[in-house]
Amino acid sequence: LFLSTFTLAVSAGAVLLLPFSIISNEILLSFPQNYYIQWLNGSLIHGLWNLASLFSNLCLFVLMPFAFFFLESEGFAGLKKGIRARILETLVMLILLALLILGIVWVASALIDNDAASMESLYDLWEFYLPYLYSCISLMGCLLLLLCTPVGLSRMFTVMGQLLVKPTILEDLDEQMYIITLEEEAIQRKLNGVSSTVEYQMVELERELEKVKSKKTNLERRKKASAWERNLVYPAVMILLLIETSISVLLVALNILYLLVDETAMPKGSGGPGIGNASLSTFGFVGAALEIILIFYLMVSSVVGFYSLRFFENFTPRKDDTTMTKIIGNCVSILVLSSALPVMSRTLGITRFDLLGDFGRFNWLGNFYIVLSYNLLFAIMTTLCLVRKFTSAVREELLKALGLDKLHLSNNPRDSETKPSANGHQKTL
Repeated sequence: LFLSTFTLAVSAGAVLLLPFSIISNEILLSFPQNYYIQWLNGSLIHGLWNLASLFSNLCLFVLMPFAFFFLESEGFAGLKKGIRARILETLVMLILLALLILGIVWVASALIDNDAASMESLYDLWEFYLPYLYSCISLMGCLLLLLCTPVGLSRMFTVMGQLLVKPTILEDLDEQMYIITLEEEAIQRKLNGVSSTVEYQMVELERELEKVKSKKTNLERRKKASAWERNLVYPAVMILLLIETSISVLLVALNILYLLVDETAMPKGSGGPGIGNASLSTFGFVGAALEIILIFYLMVSSVVGFYSLRFFENFTPRKDDTTMTKIIGNCVSILVLSSALPVMSRTLGITRFDLLGDFGRFNWLGNFYIVLSYNLLFAIMTTLCLVRKFTSAVREELLKALGLDKLHLSNNPRDSETKPSANGHQKTL
């Protein structure tokens, strides 16, 4: 649990480091001779990036595998059972795993690039092997972000709609509360009348009762909400989400044009002017603040999209119902996403901040075709997800009009919300 907490803290540090660097650059530009900010300099920020990269490698390749193997270990046969025997078995497993990965890389290097220089470079584990391995992990994280972020950007509208109170237009909340109360009382009477021997009926009725209570709680919350919260907060948040998503897509489209015209737009195109020498944004402090907001928005959207994917749907942690193995897996996933976020932000042109430390030593960042394809795929997938999100209601009505609704061509249970209408029937919005 301690190692998982430390890994989560490293993930938070990797996410906060890029906004901190952008803010530091603007502060140094605004107050270049101020005595109280002399401690804020390029060497400090460069050192922080190196530490974040070092601890990301440590958590990803040492601490989290150690936590997993320690959780599964029991100690070697013949040894006295206890913590020491489990730690010994875990260390042996880690050494064997490291030898296995090193052997796989040696074989791959011999098959792909049978060169004496490439073979000798593998001897230098600290300067070549670990950064190269972390570069591959970062590429996998960026591909995972490419899959999660567009889904999360469209899913954010549904999530915020569930958290906020929606406006009550042509709705009678009192009548809906009366209907829900009658349903709850009816299910409670059925539950009291069912014999304890019929277990499956009791389980089904209890499940229905929980759903009805959840709907009743939501209706009570909507009824208690003020008029400002209902009619102003919800539309404002939805408009803000739409603006942020549109700006993200627009910046990616502009970055594609820059990539086609100017080779310095590549993530490895230039070394950068350095910390405190020039503004990272065309619009100065306002542009830097917008970049920070977009970076946090992309991170939240990527996490929401990660847990919205069907493959990771059962991976979502639940209160009092999450195994330690699943906690370790969640921490590793968050670490990979957070470590790849600065790289994705720079690759997509969200920020012009040149990555420092080991974050900027990735070989694939200098490949024009990989970077251009990444930008094109992100723009296309985000646009398609948003179009699918905002046209789902029209598409469902067209399918119903054509009589094709029974084929389930457009069902998305995650985005559909059911609510009781005035006559007690369920209506899908």
